[in-house]
Amino acid sequence: MVTANPYQAYQKNSVDTASPGELTLMLYNGCLKFIRQGQEAIKNEDLENKNTALQKAQRIIQELMTTMDMKVPISQEIMPLYDYINRRLIEANMQSDQEILNEVAELVTEFRDTWRQVIQITRKQQHGQGGQA
Repeated sequence: MVTANPYQAYQKNSVDTASPGELTLMLYNGCLKFIRQGQEAIKNEDLENKNTALQKAQRIIQELMTTMDMKVPISQEIMPLYDYINRRLIEANMQSDQEILNEVAELVTEFRDTWRQVIQITRKQQHGQGGQA
């Protein structure tokens, strides 16, 4: 089957061949993308696109929550933060609040950057060199 859009084929291949760690990084990046889209829609007073984008960001956070292994001790500390981010996304959507979205974007960025470092450290330990994510 030939894909009409080479970019979509590339994206699909990227997801299909990504490690679990890389998939998590993709989720964080996607969440940030949808938060930015929500911010832009608020600025443009586009309520429909704001709602769509922020609900997508929420679904990503919810996916991170449901796939978390609660047997791992750090999960007990991360879960309340994910819950907080999810609740703040709902508030930002209901109130069209840019400040809340700035706060949430900072938190997600911190998670993403930390996760990127974990991937790089893991690659270095596995391969003896610093891989880039």
